[in-house]
Amino acid sequence: MKLLYWLDEWLTLSCEEQKARLPMSGHDLLDGVFVKYSFVDPDKPLLFTFSPAGTNVQEHDLHDDFSPWGYKLAHKQNVNIIAFQHLGKSNWFRSQNLIFFLEQLATLLTPFNCKLGYGLSRGGFGVGAFANLLGLDQVLLFHPVSTKNKALVPWDDRSSTDIAQKFDWQGDYHDLDLGHAKGYIIYDPTNFIDRMHAKRYSQLTHLRVFGMGHGTHATYLNKFGFYKQVAIDFICNQQVDIAQFRQQTKTLRFKEDYYKKLNKANANSNHRLDLLSKAHRILIDEKESYVQEYQAQIDIKPLLDIAMKHQEKHPKDAIQLLEVAKQLAPDNPLVEHQLKQLD
Repeated sequence: MKLLYWLDEWLTLSCEEQKARLPMSGHDLLDGVFVKYSFVDPDKPLLFTFSPAGTNVQEHDLHDDFSPWGYKLAHKQNVNIIAFQHLGKSNWFRSQNLIFFLEQLATLLTPFNCKLGYGLSRGGFGVGAFANLLGLDQVLLFHPVSTKNKALVPWDDRSSTDIAQKFDWQGDYHDLDLGHAKGYIIYDPTNFIDRMHAKRYSQLTHLRVFGMGHGTHATYLNKFGFYKQVAIDFICNQQVDIAQFRQQTKTLRFKEDYYKKLNKANANSNHRLDLLSKAHRILIDEKESYVQEYQAQIDIKPLLDIAMKHQEKHPKDAIQLLEVAKQLAPDNPLVEHQLKQLD
């Protein structure tokens, strides 16, 4: 637990001496959890990340350059980061050594005035479970699991719930405990279990993304920088631009490949495919409306000016420009008039 010893000594220094000791980085291994940290400036946010499911990192995979989930992203934003990477497939951050580490760590974070948490799925559980202990101010959670305590979430019948029962779901930090933390939870409301978990995070701002699923096509969303852009906005500004977020998800839904990926991910569910088909039809109409709205905002005057200026010497070029203008603004009477004149 090198970090605890370093922080304990660091706290005895004056503010100037503390800053002189930075940057500092390192890593620890706590049972089945690898911890990597980097401190650059106590006046900047301190971000905690917990890794999501879907990885099977083993101890022999670890090396000095290994980066837990979220570490590189935070490092690029030049903020302080403590990242927790679970080892193995079934690991829910329930280790007593990890809990002891976090309890000691929580007492050594006084120089940091802004503490953030970011996690997906199982990582969202980690952030939510330890948020109050760590004194987090803001959190960003993507389709998080709130707990695997069957008494609290009897409707969570995923196979991962049964597998997770080998851990203690009665002891400390087994359920969400946000304390005073505010922030955002992003999930797909058509996913019943995700929606039920999300309801338990009532103090957060809920941002819904229809068709997002739960890990069914996270790689696809990542391809368009969906997670990354929202996370950067949150890390740098401690808030999400909701208007921009809604525009981003709207644009994403206009991509035909989006529905192909969703249909493939839900091929075994006729009910889900029917819902996706209805959503697709609705969005085709919405897309047409959106395109018309966008076209109305385009200023075609420069194209008209150039076409009219050169229509005598270069009539063919003028016609081509006017044809482009017509595609952008099909109902513009001036474009129609100029085309008739040249014809």
